[in-house]
Amino acid sequence: MNKVYKYPSTDDLIKKAKSKIPNFVFEYLSGGCNENIAVAKNTADLRDIELRPYYITDHKKADLRTELFGHTYDLPFGIAPVGLQGLMWPNSPEILAKASLKHNIPFVISTLTTSTIERLSELTEGRAWFQLYHPKENDLRDKFLKRVEDAGCPVLVLISDMPTLAYRPRDRRNGIGLPPKMSFKNILQILARPEWLVKTMQYGQPKFAIMEPYLESLNNKIDFDNRLTEQKIATIRDRWKGKLVIKGILSEEDAAAAVRLGVDGIIVSNHGGRQLDAGPSSIKSIGPIVEKYQDKIKIMMDSGLRSGPDIARTLAVGAEFTFMGRMFMYAIAALGDDGADQIIESLKIQLKQVMEQISCASVSDLKNHLMTPVYQAG
Repeated sequence: MNKVYKYPSTDDLIKKAKSKIPNFVFEYLSGGCNENIAVAKNTADLRDIELRPYYITDHKKADLRTELFGHTYDLPFGIAPVGLQGLMWPNSPEILAKASLKHNIPFVISTLTTSTIERLSELTEGRAWFQLYHPKENDLRDKFLKRVEDAGCPVLVLISDMPTLAYRPRDRRNGIGLPPKMSFKNILQILARPEWLVKTMQYGQPKFAIMEPYLESLNNKIDFDNRLTEQKIATIRDRWKGKLVIKGILSEEDAAAAVRLGVDGIIVSNHGGRQLDAGPSSIKSIGPIVEKYQDKIKIMMDSGLRSGPDIARTLAVGAEFTFMGRMFMYAIAALGDDGADQIIESLKIQLKQVMEQISCASVSDLKNHLMTPVYQAG
């Protein structure tokens, strides 16, 4: 018998999340930059992908396990780094960390999340990845690298697609910045969401927990230098002995640089549509990159994925792994502690159904079911 989900679809979860969190928080989570064009384009372009089914064949049971950087994950998707998670739903980083271990998928810690590296690494038994915002001071960079190494994180992710702070009209209107500011309007919205307020009181006001030890020396100013140069990458490559990934690649030229610098993997991403409205979607960028570099570097993708079919589409185009951020936060905002388990289980069921519907036995075989020539790699 199918398990009953009260909010089984993406739209259900988003609608419920919107009803439970203050509007300024929902707009921060759901919004992009400028006119929100890139956010919409990510999913729309992805939905153009079609998969070819083969029906006159032996039934094939789908195997969703995927090997990545020496570890076999149970599913071909992970939890992308998201800043200010505890603002969206109190204690959400720890909820996600626990769920990632339970379901054996990767969880990427953001520098600007609201729990510590050490706590999240403990909850994932040392399996969490860490995404670094590059500090202006090299000394602080080295302190971060030492903390991440000591915590046992196997993968370091460098952000490449934030050389500037994007123009986000909703966040400007709502006072969301580093750190967020509370206006009278925001306070009224908080009072209208009693469950969110009570949970926030229980866990405390969300803070940039990873940054806290350094704020006094930085005069409480959080400042990064996120223009990722080849020299910065080379320096970190020399210092970091684990796997190194660059997130935010959209061009063949940047992919070539990553290969040349000895990076282990890239995440093709446009930052969920939050940085450049005039740029391409992730799914339209990945094909040429896969065609040239699939045998030279691990190629993953995020931005725009919302369902099991979306994961299948992305893998069919050539990604070896996928990540999602917003969907996990919508699920937790909608369902609290149960949200992470439900969204992972739901995505698993959806992906498995698609693969078995088209007679695809393994994740790596999805590329043989791709119908849309414009996205085909190789």
